[in-house]
Amino acid sequence: MATEATTPEPSDKRIKPHHLALGLGVGVATFTAISGITPIITEWHDESPIGREVFFNIPSAVKLAFYVLIPVVIIYGSYMFSLRMKNWERGAPDKRATTPKNVKNRAESYRAGVYMQTLLRDPAAGVMHSFIYFSFLVLLAVTTVLEINHQVPEAWKFLHGTTYQAYSLVGDVAGAFLFVGVAWAIIRRYVFRPYRIRIKSKSDHVLGLGTLFALALTGFLAEGWRIALEGSPSFERWSIIGYPIAQVVDGMDNLAGVHQIWWATHVVSFIVFLVILPVTMMRHMFTSPLNMFLRDKDRPKGAMRPMPNLMETELENFGASTVEDFTWKQLLDTDACTMCGRCTAVCPAHATGKPLDPREIVLKTGEVMANSGTPKVREPIGMVPDIIIESNSVFDRITPEEVWSCTSCKACDEICPVNIEILDKILDMRRYLTLMEASFPSELGSAFNGMENQGNPWGMSQSDRAAWTAKVDDVAIVDGSEAFDHEFLYWVGCAGSFDDKNQKVTQAMAKLMQRADIDFAILGPSENCTGDSARRAGNEYIFQMLAMQNIEMMNGMGVKKIITQCPHCFNTLMNEYPQLGGNYEVVHHSQFLEWLIDQGKLDLSEAKLEERIVYHDSCYLGRHNDVYMAPRNVIGSLAGIEIVEASANGTKGMCCGAGGARMWMEETIGTKVNDARSEQLLDTGAERVATACPFCYIMIDDGVKGLGKGDDVQVADIAMHLLEALEAGEANGVGGVLETTQD
Repeated sequence: MATEATTPEPSDKRIKPHHLALGLGVGVATFTAISGITPIITEWHDESPIGREVFFNIPSAVKLAFYVLIPVVIIYGSYMFSLRMKNWERGAPDKRATTPKNVKNRAESYRAGVYMQTLLRDPAAGVMHSFIYFSFLVLLAVTTVLEINHQVPEAWKFLHGTTYQAYSLVGDVAGAFLFVGVAWAIIRRYVFRPYRIRIKSKSDHVLGLGTLFALALTGFLAEGWRIALEGSPSFERWSIIGYPIAQVVDGMDNLAGVHQIWWATHVVSFIVFLVILPVTMMRHMFTSPLNMFLRDKDRPKGAMRPMPNLMETELENFGASTVEDFTWKQLLDTDACTMCGRCTAVCPAHATGKPLDPREIVLKTGEVMANSGTPKVREPIGMVPDIIIESNSVFDRITPEEVWSCTSCKACDEICPVNIEILDKILDMRRYLTLMEASFPSELGSAFNGMENQGNPWGMSQSDRAAWTAKVDDVAIVDGSEAFDHEFLYWVGCAGSFDDKNQKVTQAMAKLMQRADIDFAILGPSENCTGDSARRAGNEYIFQMLAMQNIEMMNGMGVKKIITQCPHCFNTLMNEYPQLGGNYEVVHHSQFLEWLIDQGKLDLSEAKLEERIVYHDSCYLGRHNDVYMAPRNVIGSLAGIEIVEASANGTKGMCCGAGGARMWMEETIGTKVNDARSEQLLDTGAERVATACPFCYIMIDDGVKGLGKGDDVQVADIAMHLLEALEAGEANGVGGVLETTQD
């Protein structure tokens, strides 16, 4: 019976990254083997009286075993590492090519990482890691120098005389720092036990720290016994650790045998290190620097990954639910993680009892990747034995409750010492849940309906967008079909248009611009929501619908410059609209007010507030766009003001709880984020709280009132504080708090 012929699938024979890793390992192993053979053939020796003999007191058979075993272990390690890289290759494309345009930023990111700049935000941890990392690099260089000197002809040998003495000093100092650093790490992890470390200590940590400790200790002991065996020559005094050990053990029985034991133990420790390097968290010695170097991407810091036009695309799957849905860079992240828990420590959701732990998002993604690959590899860190992963779906390990708890504050990304992009993973998973499963908190349904049908998440009539102008004279309102003949478009935003509190911010900002004689206009009913909340909630369809309408209108009008008081609108207009063809010069009102003050367009000579004030950092202004000083400078320009900082501020500031579309979701688990943040602000003893975001204003004001301090502490936007000081100064301090800033 004839059978139907089948055409075999074409095989992909291109060289891939995991092939390069394996090839590099084979190359290093070959070089190591040759470096062992060469001295046997050449018999080149350094006859200088001040120096050391390589493999002193080590039998030839042991030397042969060393140069056979080490290359084998190197090839094994490179093979195991190549399997991990093969898993990264399962991911979708990600534009991370190094180009002349980004190479400088990449070099700076890499340098900042390896110099421990992020780690040093926590001085204790930063110094400890620096001791281990830099001393390990120095010791690696010391070993390499010894091996080079071992290979070259007598005339080229350099490791003798004062050079050898300096070499010995450098090696012992580095070894001492390594020993202290590892001992410090052990004490910190197993004695002091900080929360973020305690909850994730595994066997990997015992094995890694134990191996490094053994390397440092046995290195010194082998050196001490060698020096004693050589008769403790005076030039070895430069070995500031080994020489004192030699003085202690000098005269003991069987110095030669004990030296061989310590030397063999040191070598075994090194072999164990090479074996565990690719299969435990120790791999971050390679993956973390690589991740740091690849930090720079083809989109601004605050922008989400772009998606194709959903009206035209033929894609059948949106967002991320399987390993293959993530990009290769997102999968590399899971192997670059050091499990330090800094992301856990700064996450506002985790701190207030929500299900989210950013570190677990990374590790669980890595667990699914490791267990669903072919062949399987070890998880990023040991799993609980009872957990079984049977598919490539990350939702086998990550629950929707974890994903929806995120406020998208970016604190986890900002604090990560190795530049892991945690927020991208969460938002991509939200896209899948919303677009593919229609699985999202029920409260979001109302916001989605409002944005889709009324153009705003409040669900209010668009005809009411300019109602706030009733209290401000001469605000120009332009129709979206007209040419825009003003210098600035004032993008009011949904909160500034519809929320009672934030209408006062809008009115204050309009009055300040009028005082400065700024030529601006608003769109009024023609303005739609920018779509930020829809996009952060995973609803790319509604985001694109709103964004394209706004872009088509503004491009048709000829809009060039935009002022907005909402950091979410600011971030979306500036960083995400260019993905869809909307390119504008966008400025946040804090930056614009700072400019008006610097240029003398606002006369603050009489503006004064004799009070203590604390500024609350907006996540989308700060961590998403690195605007920290402009709001502080605006407040600081007022005479008499005393600015204080909350315990969490700047890059470490705590979210108000409304970002990532959480504004439209109820908090039913743990402490409310805005209550926790408001308590931090109140602890400063400030009489005023300044905000620069409409969501922050709502959440912090509600939090302060909820804590019973509404009558004692005034919460307001920076524009409101500024206008109050100006008007009070003009009225010679009479009249107290003006109507424009009353709640």
